[in-house]
Amino acid sequence: MKKVLVATEKPFAAEAVSAIREIIEKAGYQLELLENYTEPSQLIEAAKDADAMIIRSDKATREVIEAAPKLKIIVRAGAGYDNIDLAAATEKGIVAMNTPGQNSNAVAELAFGLMEMAARGYYSGKGGTELRGKTIGIHAYGNVGKYVASIAKGYGMEVYAYDPFVKKEDIEKDGVTALDSVEELYSKCKYVSLHIPANDKTKKSIGWNLLSKMPKNAVLINTARKEVIDEQGLTETLEKRPDFTYLSDVAPDSASDLKTKYEARCFFTPKKMGAQTAEANINAGIAAAKQIVNFFEKGDKTFQVNK
Repeated sequence: MKKVLVATEKPFAAEAVSAIREIIEKAGYQLELLENYTEPSQLIEAAKDADAMIIRSDKATREVIEAAPKLKIIVRAGAGYDNIDLAAATEKGIVAMNTPGQNSNAVAELAFGLMEMAARGYYSGKGGTELRGKTIGIHAYGNVGKYVASIAKGYGMEVYAYDPFVKKEDIEKDGVTALDSVEELYSKCKYVSLHIPANDKTKKSIGWNLLSKMPKNAVLINTARKEVIDEQGLTETLEKRPDFTYLSDVAPDSASDLKTKYEARCFFTPKKMGAQTAEANINAGIAAAKQIVNFFEKGDKTFQVNK
């Protein structure tokens, strides 16, 4: 009998676990839960006899992968997958997957929650500004970017996007103006919502060179990854531009220093919250379980990320 390990330092909601169990056991597999664990050694031990593994923000490191000789598939319940050692998985012939789209609306709504909060002066009782009629740039027009565009149009904002991997006509059919360069996006838009993945090309790619081009009273919202921000460039921008605001659901390494110096112009959630809704939690868990069953029963590798 195949064993599916659900390893979640931050557990799925009970409803999600129940749905995952139903899918896994209906397929004739065994489900094992590792929840609220505190040491990497606990994950390593639990993975030793697993045929498949579902994780959230948990780290599927080389050590974990090499300790699991039976492992054939790892599914990250969420969009990002930089917490999986893809090289190690590939070397061992393990398929790594994500569950794209399941958390997208939750992340997009959080981006607007942060934006609205800043526009209204963090609800301090003082006057603020409206979002209607303002320009918003979407940096990367994937699943989350599309939801951001939809919400922005509901607010009555002017919506622009830049994504070199998406055809211009596919962006513009959604009523969004596609721009030809990232520099143009940052130069044109008062608000920029950041949705690029963290990889070798994007890490530390957002810094002074782009942020200095943004219009007066610019706001950057990062619900992607902290690694894509050049923190030195971010600090320089906050220092040189007293009109610039940075909002993120993942605190930079320099968060303490930035909050001390620029408290009114930066905000970081206590932990990464983009996928922290009941709906996203359930949807991503169910999708991960279904992908594992389809992989074993049908050879389906649709969402493989280590091709």
